[in-house]
Amino acid sequence: MTDLAPVKRALLSVSDKTGLVQLGRALAARGVDLVSTGGTAAALRDAGLAVRDVSDLTGFPEMMDGRVKTLHPMVHGGLLALRDDAGHLGAMQDHGIAPIDLLVVNLYPFEATVARGADYAEAVENIDIGGPAMIRAAAKNHGFVSVVTDPEDYAALLAELDAQDGQTTLAFRQRLAQTAYARTGAYDAAVSTWMAGAIGVETPRRRVFAGTLAQPLRYGENPHQRAAFYTDGSDRPGVATATQHQGKELSYNNINDTDAAFELVSEFLPTDGPACAIIKHANPCGVARGDTLTQAYARAFDCDRTSAFGGIIALNMKLDLATAEAISGIFTEVVIAPGADDAAIAHFARKKNLRLLTTKGLGNPMAPGLAFRQVSGGMLVQDRDNGMILETALQVVTKRAPDADELADLMFAWKVAKHVKSNAIVYVKDLATVGIGAGQMSRVDSTRIAARKSVDMAEVMGLPGALTQGSVVASDAFFPFADGLLAAAEAGARAIIQPGGSVRDAEVIAAADAAGLAMVFTGQRHFRH
Repeated sequence: MTDLAPVKRALLSVSDKTGLVQLGRALAARGVDLVSTGGTAAALRDAGLAVRDVSDLTGFPEMMDGRVKTLHPMVHGGLLALRDDAGHLGAMQDHGIAPIDLLVVNLYPFEATVARGADYAEAVENIDIGGPAMIRAAAKNHGFVSVVTDPEDYAALLAELDAQDGQTTLAFRQRLAQTAYARTGAYDAAVSTWMAGAIGVETPRRRVFAGTLAQPLRYGENPHQRAAFYTDGSDRPGVATATQHQGKELSYNNINDTDAAFELVSEFLPTDGPACAIIKHANPCGVARGDTLTQAYARAFDCDRTSAFGGIIALNMKLDLATAEAISGIFTEVVIAPGADDAAIAHFARKKNLRLLTTKGLGNPMAPGLAFRQVSGGMLVQDRDNGMILETALQVVTKRAPDADELADLMFAWKVAKHVKSNAIVYVKDLATVGIGAGQMSRVDSTRIAARKSVDMAEVMGLPGALTQGSVVASDAFFPFADGLLAAAEAGARAIIQPGGSVRDAEVIAAADAAGLAMVFTGQRHFRH
């Protein structure tokens, strides 16, 4: 292993041709001999560059529809040979193997092929074999060989060659090798994950998760924690794929909270009208619909004006100027929406501490996917919570059934409760939250806290009593005792939506009937820990 390693011969074989011709010209100008395969060689020749085919190197043509072209000792010997080992050098001389100093490879677009819905046979055909084999060989021999797997690294490679007079340093090659192994690891992870789904293996014996660095972060949840943001390659609308129009870099907590806000507001279709969700510490502090986006924001804000300060705002429709002006009334960390008018963007441009993100649409709350969480010594993996209940699936369990307005509020409250930390209690009136209790160890405490906050907000707004008078309530899980339901009734609730399933359901139903409440069971819970 040496510090400086010259680059005299390069093998290029890429599916992504971005920057290929420019790289080829730059290498040729530095006196590097170019060896290539198939379409890569054709693209370089079309640009007027002298290229030697891999088949000339190996003495074998590409065969089996291109499946076999680089799997040969002339290639792998050139990549793997230790330049300071007499035995390796002797073997190279005996068999006419020339060294390959630089490998530039990116892989068949397997992830993109699967993402566009390819069938099983096409997906299998897009599993690269020769590419990963060469990448791993070159990365292993990074003491002498540079390996580049991403067009984003072309500029750094050329800068290194200029700085080192046509050579690369060991430190540079080590960084390239680490990136290369990460790429092949992510590629294999994509293949194994797809195959598990394709053949119906729900709990694979081994599971791998991979990501691509989107940005290093200043710190994590707290300043003493290091952190970074990685994307998973999916095109799902949300914080990972959004465009940031202004403001400083998002923090760890910003990203986490913005994701929570956008996932919640995506529950509400634009065709049903404007909706707004305000999030603080990953919990909603106000969610509402309105006749306009401005009204939806105002109604969400009125649920808990204190907590909304410094929060995250998510909208289900394109941000307009009037709503942007209303939002500017208090300090807000992030606003995310599926688009924004030029006037709204210009208005926010004067708010240097506010970040505006726009997406390519709303997320699909019913989309499949995985959620995972690290625990000491392992990982918990589950399907993402894409459960959704239709009105027709509700079971009325009380003597009184909810009327049409109550039913609409119950369905709204249920969607919000799905996104509130357990134990979750959500009061709703006229398609707006009027009290939210989150993350308490006791469900009755969540019920009382939400009601108490509604009293505080009524006082701020100059209204008598509590905002929860005449509301409905959603509970993310069943009431284990009647006390939580009775606390909701005391706060003025008229109807309840909950999963049911408690051994004391009969007792809870009897209490609801005694209080004149309507109650429906969903048969589905939404714990969110």
